[in-house]
Amino acid sequence: MAIRGGAPRRTYTWITAHAPWSAWAWRNTAFTAAAIPAALPVLLGLTAAVMAPGPGMLPPLLILLCGPLLTRLQRSRFRTLLDLDVPEVEREGARFTPLAVVRRLRSEATWRQYGYHVLVSPLAAVAGALVVLAWAFGVAAAGVYGWFWILPADNRTPGWTERYDAITVGGVLLMLAAPWLAALVARLDSVAAASLLGPNRARELERRVEDLAESRAGVLDAADLERRRIERDLHDGAQQRLVALAMNLGIARATLTDLPAEAKAVIDEAHREAKEAIEELNNLVRGLHPAVLEDRGLDAALSGIAARAPFPVELTVDIGQRPGATVEAVAYFVVSETLANVAKHARADGCRVHVVRAPARGGSARGGDLLRITVTDDGVGGADPARGTGLVGLRKRVGSVDGTIMIDSPLGGPTVINVELPCGL
Repeated sequence: MAIRGGAPRRTYTWITAHAPWSAWAWRNTAFTAAAIPAALPVLLGLTAAVMAPGPGMLPPLLILLCGPLLTRLQRSRFRTLLDLDVPEVEREGARFTPLAVVRRLRSEATWRQYGYHVLVSPLAAVAGALVVLAWAFGVAAAGVYGWFWILPADNRTPGWTERYDAITVGGVLLMLAAPWLAALVARLDSVAAASLLGPNRARELERRVEDLAESRAGVLDAADLERRRIERDLHDGAQQRLVALAMNLGIARATLTDLPAEAKAVIDEAHREAKEAIEELNNLVRGLHPAVLEDRGLDAALSGIAARAPFPVELTVDIGQRPGATVEAVAYFVVSETLANVAKHARADGCRVHVVRAPARGGSARGGDLLRITVTDDGVGGADPARGTGLVGLRKRVGSVDGTIMIDSPLGGPTVINVELPCGL
């Protein structure tokens, strides 16, 4: 008979998938029953330790030595019968040297695994035994009429049908409950194994965060190196060709005096365009990665920016030891872009730039030194990242190295931008 309709079909599918004869029921039952032999070594060791007349240290010592083997056995049980892969705890260095054994015994992960073997595994074995007994008693009780019909008719007592009806109903209910009991035990056992046999989730997340931080630092360094390569190629290649072209045009304009006026105008225009292209290329190269930053450091590079600004800039740089190359480049571009925004939007008469390297505050989670940059202008204020004034890109550039930026720009000014960059990136 075909089952039509969405809801009835889903109900029928769910019932058949969770029936006592389904693969789901037998898989959970087999998994819980397999906990019994896996826990036998621990149960025997604990029983021997309790029953020993004196303080028996041999059984606990055997359990301690068999811990790695028991962990592998339990992982195999989860992987084979439940398709659950409990990841192994990564160990560094050799496995069987005395130092490695001592380090393993002192490890928090090792004692979590022993906690599973000593506490959870015996309880799982007891629960598995209850599941097996539930199946056995359920099958025996549900088939009580069959067992009774085997007996001779003379042995049947009056009123036996009423008693055996209740036993049969109880057996059927027990058979229906046994798969759910097995599923509950399997679920609890899986949660305990994931927490105790596998790596510590908090430590694993910390390790992954550290790996991601290292990977990001590598990407930033690679991007910085690529910018330097492009800067060198432009400076040594295209820029030199443009300079040579401008010189040749200048020589032609000075020496070829008998040319028609139209030809001289074309040479003059080409010479002017070549000089403008050289200036634009200089700005582009300086924006990619200024050579002075790599050669002489942040103080000299920022001095060049301040000298080219269209308004007076009071610059103070006190950093002592140079920060990392990536952080140094971000600091340079932060000051450069901030001064460019001031020149475009602030209508300021002057600006102050203060750069200092100082220890992180006591509450900082990053630790180490911070490069603090403060840019203050006396302009009209009202700087808002939502209005597209370049502050969005500035915030992203600072965030790329886990830096922070705070903008205080009331209408009427002044505008104060505070940036903190970790020096240890």
